[in-house]
Amino acid sequence: MKRWPAPAKLNLFLHVTGRRADGYHTLQTVFQFLDYGDELEFVVNSSGDIRHRSLPVGIDPEQELCLRAARLLQRKSGTGKGVEIHINKILPQGGGLGGGSSDAATTLIALNELWQLGLGTEQLAALALQLGADVPVFVHGHAAWAEGIGEELAPVDLPEPWFLVICPQIQVSTAEIFADPELTRDSPAITIRAFLQGATRNDLEPVVRKRHPEVDQALLWLAQYGSPRMTGSGACVFMAVNSKAEGEKLLANCPAGMNGFVAKALNRHPLYRE
Repeated sequence: MKRWPAPAKLNLFLHVTGRRADGYHTLQTVFQFLDYGDELEFVVNSSGDIRHRSLPVGIDPEQELCLRAARLLQRKSGTGKGVEIHINKILPQGGGLGGGSSDAATTLIALNELWQLGLGTEQLAALALQLGADVPVFVHGHAAWAEGIGEELAPVDLPEPWFLVICPQIQVSTAEIFADPELTRDSPAITIRAFLQGATRNDLEPVVRKRHPEVDQALLWLAQYGSPRMTGSGACVFMAVNSKAEGEKLLANCPAGMNGFVAKALNRHPLYRE
């Protein structure tokens, strides 16, 4: 049975530039994928039933993103087909690596093919946005400069270095971080040139470090070896390394209680590299 990849993403920077009347924050960020992530399998049926064979304990089926993606696509397309979904889950929840969003995007892409719907990328991306602001970038499948609430995407071609990613054993609530009164919400907009020159940061990082000492400790440890940064709203932090071997050597010597992985950056989603 075919396995469909759902790669992790990194936010190479994240600036909060404002807040809209509906409460959503406006952002500037750059998304880049990693050659590391979940894998999904789909068994199509003609009954119309949509089921999840690997739903984590305690997760509401009405809120699980893959189920929501499948049901949304089924409803919008009018197909009578259903599916059974299985996820080999390795990306941590609440880690800022986009695991749930990536899984949802892969579900849309896969079922569009398996259900023979023939929808275009823009049509799928419009559905993806209904599931979450991070889902469209995975559907478009290219590293991207993002604005708005994260849905205004412009593809970018960037170096594809190796990254060491440390995953503190906690879950960070994105909603709680964005609601924190100490969050910077007025960063001035920058240009892509400024990003390439390194004039960036993650505006959420100070709030997360204060709330979650595990994230602070991971960043302090990595800072001995380079310039680490938190991805998304955390908890995972990352740092570019010169080679896979260098990243693995650092990982092998990380303090007790920390773990992570080494992965190569990708400008193209694995599903679009074939």
